[in-house]
Amino acid sequence: MDNRGQKVVRLIDSDGSQLGMMSYSEAKEKADEKELDLVLVGENANPPVYRLLDYQKWKYQQAKNATKARPTVVKELKMRYSIAEHDYQVRVSQATRCLNNKDRVKVIINLSGRETQHADLGEALLVRMSKDLQQVAEVSQAPKRDGRRIIMLLSPRTTVKKN
Repeated sequence: MDNRGQKVVRLIDSDGSQLGMMSYSEAKEKADEKELDLVLVGENANPPVYRLLDYQKWKYQQAKNATKARPTVVKELKMRYSIAEHDYQVRVSQATRCLNNKDRVKVIINLSGRETQHADLGEALLVRMSKDLQQVAEVSQAPKRDGRRIIMLLSPRTTVKKN
């Protein structure tokens, strides 16, 4: 309390510079002048510390930073090149769900035995899948052979593609 009986606070400007010690009412007036919010940032300090800032903009930036900090998740979908049409459609819907959740999708086709001689059919299936998912996905890694597997990596599309 100052000599007039008002609560004394330390005020920090929106750019981080110290504005000094003043009464709470003076700090509120400065916030109104600059059309900013008066936010308590250090209540345990003596005197309490307040900051001038645009609270809605600050909240938006915090939410934006939280989404950037989210780790990238890679979901795997496995299938064979001789997959039935209904099962293929199920895999496409699973991939769509994952991509809409902002996860990356790794599509794997396993080849066994004589199927390795028909790897081109597996690659054709992956190309078909990439065309079916082109609304929500972009190909990060084109179909490539890795031993007895063919792998394609899809990432969520940042902007929705229109036909």
